[in-house]
Amino acid sequence: MPEGPTYHRIAYLLREEIRAGKWQPGDRLPSHTELAEQMQVSITTARNAIQLLVTENLVYTATSRGTIVRNQEVLESVVTDPIRPDRPLSAHDIFEELARGAHREPAKEFSAKMLPATAEVALWLGVPEDSWVLARTVVQLLDHEPWSWEVSFYPRDLAEATGIDSPHDIPEGTTRRLAERGHAETAHRDTLVARPATAEEAAVLGVAAGTILLDHLRIGANHERVTRATRHRSVASRNRIAYELGDAEGAAIIKKTLGTSYGPGISLP
Repeated sequence: MPEGPTYHRIAYLLREEIRAGKWQPGDRLPSHTELAEQMQVSITTARNAIQLLVTENLVYTATSRGTIVRNQEVLESVVTDPIRPDRPLSAHDIFEELARGAHREPAKEFSAKMLPATAEVALWLGVPEDSWVLARTVVQLLDHEPWSWEVSFYPRDLAEATGIDSPHDIPEGTTRRLAERGHAETAHRDTLVARPATAEEAAVLGVAAGTILLDHLRIGANHERVTRATRHRSVASRNRIAYELGDAEGAAIIKKTLGTSYGPGISLP
């Protein structure tokens, strides 16, 4: 038992119980009131103990469900999969394929709206600042746990011409929809940085402000124009990004050599 403030000692006990398996991923911890009563401390002390575990990414808070134990599994996303020309046809987008491959239950919170382009978005898309662009936003969840926050921006005329200005999610994904409507992407530029989460990002992803995120920006284009800019943010400690380049035969050799050591949904020591 560590010395120091009472809330540190309570957090230590809960942390050890989580590591020992008393609390499984998806389990709800006692509420602040319940914990305060159990430990004979104030609600503020109980809240501070829980917040310490949130900072460590061991738990997250959900408005309607309380404090939930996080899944500690690290997921690998092969970010070149969505743009492979030989990708098998599927009724699901790449997120659902990843989730089901990891035996996790996917869910989404989707919204779409027209917005005036900020200076940053205008630069990405090559459109005038303040011109209308479509923003398609998806908060992706695994087993009800926030996993990533993705926002894709499209020039308004292209969005309207291809039907991706729909207020609903597109099950097969917008990359395939663009290709089906004659606007297949032929080039991509990816930028990936690790940085602390802002307060807004922390609230969306259920983590503490300052948690290190992977911020992945992909800009897609065809021979005529930039088609989209997609910004995908996820918790760095729970995600691994991989690229597979070259022909399918060579990629298969690499996968066979690695086996399951670095496959989707595999926990790391």
